[in-house]
Amino acid sequence: MDDGRVTIDSSSYDAVIFDLDGVVTQTAAVHAAAWKRLFDAYLAERAGEDPFRPFDLDADYARYVDGKPRYDGVRDFLLSRGIELPWGDPSDPPERETVCGLGNRKNALFTAEVREHGVRTFPTTIELIRHLHAAGIRTGLMSSSKNTAMVLEATGTTDLFEVRVDGVVAAQVGLPGKPDPAMYLEAARRMGVEAARSVVVEDALSGVEAGRRGGFGLVIGVDRLGQAEALRAAGADVVVGDLAEVDVRA
Repeated sequence: MDDGRVTIDSSSYDAVIFDLDGVVTQTAAVHAAAWKRLFDAYLAERAGEDPFRPFDLDADYARYVDGKPRYDGVRDFLLSRGIELPWGDPSDPPERETVCGLGNRKNALFTAEVREHGVRTFPTTIELIRHLHAAGIRTGLMSSSKNTAMVLEATGTTDLFEVRVDGVVAAQVGLPGKPDPAMYLEAARRMGVEAARSVVVEDALSGVEAGRRGGFGLVIGVDRLGQAEALRAAGADVVVGDLAEVDVRA
């Protein structure tokens, strides 16, 4: 099983659990842009007339916010800049200067973008899912986002997944976000499959780490950001540039 090609065999695996953003849907760039708009505006506001270091889409996005629950991303990035805000409450309005307030501001930016411009899927991912179904391999979805239902509806992909564990479910049952494996393990539990006979497909460093820590039988890292080495270091068993490089065997 070398990087660049991997086979999912139905004799070895019963299910594949996909991350949403950056794996199934082309929303990672939309999220990244919303994060940058949020943090650049906030940092400039705090700095006043002093120069400030903008949010870096390469270093900051991948390290501090990609794949994490929204409020965790706000907290972790701000702490990296020496800024500590009160956590607040999920009901905080977007203008409130709390972790939750800023997180809600980011969500408003993301939602507006999706509603105005829509969302695209990765065609090769949809094709892979259909091959998995034809081979009798089940598919589930895991996403830290609370906008998962909206994105699936916008892309017409709701019916592709037997189980969905997202940010809404995590809040309801108290599941920690990535890199903790709890959400992936909950998806496997709801599908009635063992982690050791399941595959995790992820593009985020925190996500492949979650798959490794959860004891999943295979963790596939999808390199959308030129971070193949970092994905391997975080726990990916194999790294591909696109899911067209994944074969299915019944």
